Amino acid sequence: MEFREMTVFFIGAGPGAADLITVRGRDLLARCGVCLYPGSLTPPDLLAHCPAEARRIDTADLSLDQITGELVAADRAGHDVARLCSGDPSIYSAVAEQMRRLDAAGVRYEVVPGVPAFAAAAAELGRELTVPAIGQSLVITRVQARSTAMPPGETLATFAASGTTLAVHLAINRIEQVVSELLPHYGGDCPVAVVHRASQPGQRILRGTLSGIAPEVRAAGIGSAAVIFVGRVLAASGFPDSYLYSAARDRAEKIRPR
Repeated sequence: MEFREMTVFFIGAGPGAADLITVRGRDLLARCGVCLYPGSLTPPDLLAHCPAEARRIDTADLSLDQITGELVAADRAGHDVARLCSGDPSIYSAVAEQMRRLDAAGVRYEVVPGVPAFAAAAAELGRELTVPAIGQSLVITRVQARSTAMPPGETLATFAASGTTLAVHLAINRIEQVVSELLPHYGGDCPVAVVHRASQPGQRILRGTLSGIAPEVRAAGIGSAAVIFVGRVLAASGFPDSYLYSAARDRAEKIRPR
């Protein structure tokens, strides 16, 4: 009998809609004998891709050590394991901590990317976040809440000083703090958009300005699962076409190595 080493797959489950998982992620989910998933953030239609006999474990009430214990135990029992992560595993997923523990336990793992919440939210807004001559950078960040402290220097004010477009996660309950820290840098008329539960049932979108968005958020009763965008790109118009597709560009121009 051929020996095959088992693997834990950290799979980006996407922003919420079951059909926004990648084909690779869906196919791996369909072959894994054990699936760990993040509770209410995982739609039932997504779990339907699991094999009928698969063991499904809701991690909502588990500690990090308990989650890793389940991953290691499933691996030792000879199962491939799907560890679903909301959005994309590369941001705000606690994957780094789980990897560290799996390394110590000698368990193999692979990472499968997914659609991050900010990308799904931008799609729902119908906006590109990098617009020629208006904004070519995006900062993805959060604020200090009931969570790990932010590293020194990683403050909203620091990022805002550059005028860069912001995608602020995990901050909707501190919308007044976000506004107060950003107002001196962006001005009260700066466009803001809040996307709640992007791609999911019950999705809501608020559009406004930095000076007026906090009351709108409170009136709407949005208190979780939202991305806050701040930046002039949200209302950009009359901007020049990208040079990449410009008619003035020499189409025969070659890209030379630097």
